[in-house]
Amino acid sequence: MTSKPRASRFRFRRAGGPGPGAGDGPPAAGPRPAEPVADALPFATGHDGFGPGPFATAGGPAATGAEGAPTARQLRLARRLALRHGIEAATDLEAVDRLRARGIDPFQHTSLLELVASDGRLAADAAEAGEAPIQLPQTRRPAPPPAVGQAPARPAPQARAEGILEIQRDIARRRRRRSLLLLARLAVFVFLPTLLAGYYYHVVATPLYATRSEFVIQQASPQGGAQLGGLFSGTAFASQQDSITVQSYLTSRDAMLRLDADHGFKAHFAQPAIDPIQRLDPAATNEDAYRLYQRNVRIGYDPTEGIIKMEVTAADPAVSAAFSRALIGYAEEVVDRLTQRLREDQMRGARSSYEEAEQRLIEAQRRVVELQEQYRMLSSEVEVGLLTAQITALETELTQQRLILEEMLANPNPNRARTEPIQRRIANLEREIATLRGRLTQDSDDGASVARVQGELLIAQADVQTRQMMLAQALQQLEAARIEAGRQVRYLSLGVSPVAPDAATYPRAFENTALAFLIFGGIYLMLSMTASILREQVSA
Repeated sequence: MTSKPRASRFRFRRAGGPGPGAGDGPPAAGPRPAEPVADALPFATGHDGFGPGPFATAGGPAATGAEGAPTARQLRLARRLALRHGIEAATDLEAVDRLRARGIDPFQHTSLLELVASDGRLAADAAEAGEAPIQLPQTRRPAPPPAVGQAPARPAPQARAEGILEIQRDIARRRRRRSLLLLARLAVFVFLPTLLAGYYYHVVATPLYATRSEFVIQQASPQGGAQLGGLFSGTAFASQQDSITVQSYLTSRDAMLRLDADHGFKAHFAQPAIDPIQRLDPAATNEDAYRLYQRNVRIGYDPTEGIIKMEVTAADPAVSAAFSRALIGYAEEVVDRLTQRLREDQMRGARSSYEEAEQRLIEAQRRVVELQEQYRMLSSEVEVGLLTAQITALETELTQQRLILEEMLANPNPNRARTEPIQRRIANLEREIATLRGRLTQDSDDGASVARVQGELLIAQADVQTRQMMLAQALQQLEAARIEAGRQVRYLSLGVSPVAPDAATYPRAFENTALAFLIFGGIYLMLSMTASILREQVSA
């Protein structure tokens, strides 16, 4: 005996026929909707049993839609009502729609005693027939056999199970179809390109040999720490700009053209032995050759250590090493040219200043010599000293003669024979002293005065001394410029010399294949996400 839900235990007899235990025939073809009983439950009235409920309408049955949305309990009751009428529905709302399609109001509120019986008859039919409801559980009678040519009726649970199974099968078929489509797309857009890339790297690609070298650009050590600018000299910061300049030159078109002119860069990569992807067309332009040059010549600069790292790739190890040495030579020339103009300008200015000061000193010295030759006087100081000494001696002698003359004239009868010579001597001394004094300050027919000559000589000698000081300063500046020019010199020091490799460096088949797989997978993922987003936006 199968147990029924609690609501199915209330059975009613059909009007005008025997009860369910009297062996009556099959139930009627379709149930008749129950008459609305608005006062059976509180749902048709207010929550307090007075007045209309939330779904009561002026016409009698409860309404939905604008008057209010059905509650969860009403939907469950509608689902149970649909099951009792033999209506299969996947959701509660679908049960409501199917009940309404049969003309049954799912939200018609009746008492629990008027629920549908298990055979699909309504309690209202039994009430019209005057039959008393059977409230005890009854044995479910087997359904009569189907007529000839009619398919046997399946119980509702079995049909529902079969429907669920069919839905699951359909979902499985869709999943399999989607999985196959996904695998097909992955095969076309990811696996096949990765396979082609792996075939190229493992079979077709020409082996390339890479020569690595490292060098650093240095400058001379400062000559002492007196200047503030010498604090950063000789360090990596002082040559950082030079290193970046060298890196830029080695990766330029000028370096590529010079390497092609000296060592045949284009001809080497245009050989037929190189695979078509890496081979350079013999009629290629300089731009095509420069793109190939950028791929095969990699130069990096480490600002923390000041080291320039260079890697040159070629199809032959000896050619790769030759290319690397040639580029290092170009870098040394660039380093020499970086400070050459600065050093030349510094030395040129200091040297010209020194030469000018030296020439001016020579001219001043010649002026002194010309004055000495013109006035026949070696030194004005010496000449003044001689004249002064002579005047002093003559003044002394004149004083003595005057004293002697005064003593003689003091006699009452001086001897004229003795006084006249003394008087003549005194006059000569005075005349000589006057002449000597005139030579010191007055020009004569023989030449200029000693004072004039001395002034001109002093000016010329002062000019000579000034020129000597200027020459000394110019010489000091020239020496400082020479030291600074020596400090500005840059040197390229090799840390790792280029050595030809004995094994191929490229291609790295496994790494490149894995990278190609990641790239193609990422592209497919982005395209699929973009398509999904666009599809969702269009459908919305």
